Amino acid sequence: MKQYQVAVTGMGIISAIGTTVAENFDSLLQGQHGLSRLTQLETVHQSDIYVGEVKWSNQELIDRLALPADNSFTRTALLGAYAAKCAVESAGISDINAGKTGLISATSVGGMDFTEKYFYDYFTRPETQKYIHSHNGGDSSKKIADYLGIDGLVTTISTACSSAANAVMMGCRLIKSGKLDRVVVGGADALSKFTINGFKTLMILSDAYNAPFDQHRKGLNLGEAAAYLVLESEEMVARDNKTVLGYVVGYGNANDAFHQTASSEQGEGAFLAMHKALKLAGIAPEQIDYINAHGTATGNNDLSEGRALLRLFDGKVPDMSSTKPFTGHTLAAAGGIEAVYSLLSLQNQVVYPNLNFVTPMEEFNLIPQTRLQHKKIDCVLSNSFGFGGNCSTLVFANKGGNTGY
Repeated sequence: MKQYQVAVTGMGIISAIGTTVAENFDSLLQGQHGLSRLTQLETVHQSDIYVGEVKWSNQELIDRLALPADNSFTRTALLGAYAAKCAVESAGISDINAGKTGLISATSVGGMDFTEKYFYDYFTRPETQKYIHSHNGGDSSKKIADYLGIDGLVTTISTACSSAANAVMMGCRLIKSGKLDRVVVGGADALSKFTINGFKTLMILSDAYNAPFDQHRKGLNLGEAAAYLVLESEEMVARDNKTVLGYVVGYGNANDAFHQTASSEQGEGAFLAMHKALKLAGIAPEQIDYINAHGTATGNNDLSEGRALLRLFDGKVPDMSSTKPFTGHTLAAAGGIEAVYSLLSLQNQVVYPNLNFVTPMEEFNLIPQTRLQHKKIDCVLSNSFGFGGNCSTLVFANKGGNTGY
């Protein structure tokens, strides 16, 4: 069976540091984070934590999407529809169903921000029942697909914080197998009381700005965001004379089967995911120019990921940084957010700073890039690791195929 190249032809994103790709990139260049106290959601933890919040209200998103007043879009669906719309526009697509087109959308929060708001009104206020019915993750995917007018395959992936990376992976496989010509892939998650309380219970939320790979890291900051890529086959690119933003040349998924929420301290799953991705890409570890690390600033993740990186790169880890100090940890959307940032790194030949890093971890000498750096970049590796040990890695390049450069 013919193996297709997988090109990225469009990107869309909304996060705490911008409502467009250009705004996000400018914030990364300026070292301007988007963490703040909560304003869109009431919680007893409002003054305890910092979050990466999108400042547009639900009504502003509804207005920008021109949705009817009686819509049942949850915040996850609103963020997702907006980012996916931007990605399709970025790809210059006028007929979304020209060719076999699909949508693979990732989420972990789904519609629970509205479920928790209207749950107790279900029997007394029938007009709120539509929001309870919008709870499941697949509802946001269907709404995004309907909004875009996609008639083909539509599915949802929910593998915790690796979800959007797995959406990209699945999209690539569907294009390579010839089952789809074009697919919109990514993820969306909104902040909710449920997730805030859950992470608070796990004792991994920081009361300060998160500091990945720092010895004194205190935990993560939650964020909300959405980001999508448009992936297309080489035939579609040639047919429409498309501008290619980059290629997905490698991907890998593994599970270290260690714990429900913690990663293996030796980083077994992370190592296997990265190893698989490089093998598929046909490149050696030393050919990676920049690593966008998962880097959640939790004690467990940074130790696990750090050990996996040192093992894979035989102690000579390339320039690396985590961009979560900019956006917060956006859960299922994280792989999509960081895919956009990885492609922008390739396009603009830049390594982003790992904000808030001061002191190296005592377990090893792994120091992320702390200042904006301009350098030649041909290949970027992006990690996304989720609860349940689900580890995923994507490799992006300026050239397609098993490049071998």
